[in-house]
Amino acid sequence: MSLAAFPVTRRWPPRHPDRLQLYSLETPNGVKVSIALEELGLPYEAHRVDLGAGDHHTPEFASLNPNEKIPAILDPHGPGGAPLALFESGAILLYLAEKAGKLLPSDARARYEAIQWLMLQMGAVGPMFGQVGFYNVYAGRHWEDTRPRDRYAAESRRLLGVLDRRLESREWLLGDDYGIVDVATFPWVRQLIGLYRGHDLVGFDDFGHVKRALGAFLARPAVRRGLEVPAKP
Repeated sequence: MSLAAFPVTRRWPPRHPDRLQLYSLETPNGVKVSIALEELGLPYEAHRVDLGAGDHHTPEFASLNPNEKIPAILDPHGPGGAPLALFESGAILLYLAEKAGKLLPSDARARYEAIQWLMLQMGAVGPMFGQVGFYNVYAGRHWEDTRPRDRYAAESRRLLGVLDRRLESREWLLGDDYGIVDVATFPWVRQLIGLYRGHDLVGFDDFGHVKRALGAFLARPAVRRGLEVPAKP
């Protein structure tokens, strides 16, 4: 089975069909995958899915991800040598880490510890920080009632406290070793205090350990490269 069998390749034709195909945008969820690919050194080709133009609602993209969200990947060399289509950033991070044998502990106990923190990011950190963005920067900012914004800001502050306590005695969220949990979490922290303008709203300066780890994360060359993927037109 070749990549030509996947409708998404008709809208975004691969120039390098032997490489992993990434369909994404430079959102927090999108850059999780591009950063992981850069950190892991896996060859890939990035395709820009323009959310403003509605690319994610096209039949071609929906054939890859029925939920019509970025990111998604198409790996020509999936399990058993057959192509694999995959969506949901957390699932993609697990797949890539296992494929490369990096950024995820091999020990079963440590691996499940990593998975639980990845699930925390997927189920809490991302959704809550995203709601702060909606109510503080996007359409919700026009609402006179500030209770929704304040609720999500308070929950985001609580989650920052969870991360801060975790990082108090650790360099990274799982210890001394950097991994996909950090790749998943820190793009959202960056977004919260950057584009979402939540620095003062959540009292970010109170979370010194998170601030330190975010700085170390952003200083990594692979992170800097991944944040620019896909390239702007």
